Amino acid sequence: MPSRTDLGFDHPVPSEITPRAAYEGRRRWLRQLAAGSLGTGLATWAGRQALAAEGAPRGAALAAVKSAVAGAVTMERPTSRADVTRYNNFYEFGTDKADPAKNAHTLKTRPWTVVIDGEVKKPRTLDIDALMKLAPMEERIYRLRCVEGWSMVIPWVGWSLAELIRQVEPTGHAKYVEFHTLADPKTMPFVGSRVLEWPYVEGLRLDEAMHPLTLLAFGLYGEVLPNQNGAPVRLVVPWKYGFKSAKSIVRIRFTAQPPRTAWNKAAPQEYGFYSNVNPEVDHPRWSQASERRIGEDGLFAKKRPTLMFNGYGAQVAQLYTGMDLRREF
Repeated sequence: MPSRTDLGFDHPVPSEITPRAAYEGRRRWLRQLAAGSLGTGLATWAGRQALAAEGAPRGAALAAVKSAVAGAVTMERPTSRADVTRYNNFYEFGTDKADPAKNAHTLKTRPWTVVIDGEVKKPRTLDIDALMKLAPMEERIYRLRCVEGWSMVIPWVGWSLAELIRQVEPTGHAKYVEFHTLADPKTMPFVGSRVLEWPYVEGLRLDEAMHPLTLLAFGLYGEVLPNQNGAPVRLVVPWKYGFKSAKSIVRIRFTAQPPRTAWNKAAPQEYGFYSNVNPEVDHPRWSQASERRIGEDGLFAKKRPTLMFNGYGAQVAQLYTGMDLRREF
């Protein structure tokens, strides 16, 4: 739900925004690293020194090649790293936009395992390092649209969820994929609050999960995910509202029936299962026809029109042929 910070009061000052030259330098470094022996997987922790030498934020580096998937790289200017990491919805750490960055240091991302089960022929339990090495890392620069009416452009690092799905071999009964996030009150101080039912659960239809744009993300801005952005692994589905992209995933379950998702359980009249970005279907309490891009001239930024499917219609519209997207929202 929108809070007072939706109005832009917690934006960083210009001096906190990552200089474009530093970001481009980091991109060049990643391309060079990707050409070496680590180009298809996780870079060594020693990469931190190379990033620090460029004045980049601290954090372990992820080697990645730019994705060749159609639509995976928008040419829009990325939102600053400061905004991406300080303006978040992650209710396990608080309901204000600044809360996750302040509180998520308590999250422990090692050891970490992800269970893949349900309607699959080859169920697996993978630790995070094995999961990260399952497929080549790619950089994907996606638009992110929040249901609250704000947006960002984020350079993610990860690989298509379809890579994992093919390896576990869904059975003929699998129609949906359910994502469970960590719900640990010891490390997530707001788990147990009455805001939502815990753990946070999200879901996709199997064909949505198999779409090449659907990303399992392990990093952003060339580094491993910060805790407040869903470390150590999260989902990114760029044509849907941001709450569909589950953070800090611990279980991926294949089912015959549609999952009961967190926000749909909390307010079914406001949050449907599909949750595709759609400027023609308003939220009951506000319009979805336009959006505010975070980082653009602060509080008084001019709103921009919302794009159908967040601008990814050419890639995904065929998934919904024949559906009434006003009714099946």
